[in-house]
Amino acid sequence: MPTSDELIKAVGANIQEKASLIWSVADTLRGPYKPHEYGLVILPMTVIKRFHDCLAPTHDKVLAEAEAKKDFAVKDGFLRKASGYPFYNTSKFTFETLKADPENIEDNFRDYVNGFSENIQDILARMKFADQIERLSDPDAPLLYQVVCDFCKPQADMSPDKITAVDMGYIFENLIQRFSESYDEDAGAHFTSRDIVYLMTELLVAADPHVFEGERITKTVYDQTMGTSQMLGCTEERLRQLDADARVALYGQEFNPFTYGIAKASALIRGEDDTNMRFGDTLSNDQFDGFKFDYCISNPPFGDAWNSQAPSVEKEHKQAGGGRFPVEKLPAKGDGQMLFVLNGLSKLKDDGVMAIIQDASPLYKGKPGGGEDSIRRYVLENDWLDAIIQLPSDSFYNTGIATYVWLFSKGKAPEHADKVLLVDASQCFEKRRKGIGYKKNDITGACRELIVRAYSEYRDGAWEAAGENGQQVTVEARLMQSVEFGFNRVCVQSPVPGEDGEPLLNKRGQMQADKAKEDTEDIPLTQDIDAYIEREVRPYNPYAWVDKKKTKVGYTIPFTRVFYKYAELEPSADIAQRILEHEKTLEASLEALFGGGR
Repeated sequence: MPTSDELIKAVGANIQEKASLIWSVADTLRGPYKPHEYGLVILPMTVIKRFHDCLAPTHDKVLAEAEAKKDFAVKDGFLRKASGYPFYNTSKFTFETLKADPENIEDNFRDYVNGFSENIQDILARMKFADQIERLSDPDAPLLYQVVCDFCKPQADMSPDKITAVDMGYIFENLIQRFSESYDEDAGAHFTSRDIVYLMTELLVAADPHVFEGERITKTVYDQTMGTSQMLGCTEERLRQLDADARVALYGQEFNPFTYGIAKASALIRGEDDTNMRFGDTLSNDQFDGFKFDYCISNPPFGDAWNSQAPSVEKEHKQAGGGRFPVEKLPAKGDGQMLFVLNGLSKLKDDGVMAIIQDASPLYKGKPGGGEDSIRRYVLENDWLDAIIQLPSDSFYNTGIATYVWLFSKGKAPEHADKVLLVDASQCFEKRRKGIGYKKNDITGACRELIVRAYSEYRDGAWEAAGENGQQVTVEARLMQSVEFGFNRVCVQSPVPGEDGEPLLNKRGQMQADKAKEDTEDIPLTQDIDAYIEREVRPYNPYAWVDKKKTKVGYTIPFTRVFYKYAELEPSADIAQRILEHEKTLEASLEALFGGGR
């Protein structure tokens, strides 16, 4: 079996070669189809060809079994056994025989598609592919035969011995990305490459004290925003690398009918229960009510508004206990990524672990008492946040922004209690020989090992190692007490000054607050408010006082500040000297250009 690094490096070649070839079908579609419509044909045809190439070795055996059992009332089980997969096709046609009869392509192709088992019919129905068959068969612009021929090219071979299930997932993701970009749609998901999923999986394992209990790894894994399910497939792949006998059950939910169909197809090809792949919007239409999982792993969209889900989410939030959203206040409707944190936590077993990718905003966004702050307070005061790992930039195919893996544990190790480890792995990567979109950096095996080691040691420190290309990779970590992230935001009042500089008093002899001078101070929870005011405020404002009715508790995670390194400024004399040298160089250049006799 290939090593993890070999698989990571192979991703780029497989994606680019196959996806570029498949997307060349657009040349056939151009004209009758607009660019934003290409995916309506290319995605379902890619799914069909993948099924076709999986079933090709047992095609004759399935036809013989179908004939032998034609009088049986129930023959589904026999046909699945004959195909070697939980699906089959009883049509006599293959792509090659379809190609051999251009005159009857529409009837023959419909016969082929209708020969699939019902679970495949469901996938194609969700993609509304019947509409495209009719459109491709339009006599004024017949395209169906050429599309079939395009998928008969040797480079379009999608048999499982040529492309792994995980790599096929990446190919689908690449196609979906191209499809979205063709009509300037933000795909909403930052496709998660194999190296990052491997890291997330090993962090899940490292955070799970029960993972190796028993004879084998036995885990249920849930992805609440599964897309084409490649994160789930990659997690299973890595767990099986750690334990060849691992038993891994995968569950996921997706709201896009195309990506859902691909996820269901991937589950079928892997020989898994496709009913674990469920359709619907996770926030507004939870398909796993009452389920609890060992692991949750996901990469929810960043910055996506949740206005359309708001009625359902707010209704659940108002129920006794808050349902999946048991916080004081919900986040702003402009960004729903922290709602996925709450949903994921609600799906964990009492000792479950979750790894979820976030951008920088959940670290600090929102004011005390606001929605984002309420969620930070909820997870920190329940002591579920175990670690946050900053990933290298340029790690994703379609974004170069800073990203973080938040690691949650419902059953923290005792030595982790009331603590959170912050890990700066932004310099722990190796450059790809050739980038894929924005992705220029890989978290190779050496990098992954260093990051997991830093997490496992769970202490302040710095670690370094040599990567495969000789480049030094480094990781830094800071162990924080959870309470260090909390603060009291207090309202500091100052009195109205009289002409003599003394405060004006009201009829009851009390100072009156000057609204124009109202200020706030963020005082760490570890410090006494009165002592802080006496020490930090009164020396400069002797009459100041705190309006305690306005005090609010807030939480923020100052990741950048924790790892900030002061760089001493260059002395001004050195700067001046360098400017003079530049001026002399410029004068000499002008002298040479224009001569000295001006």
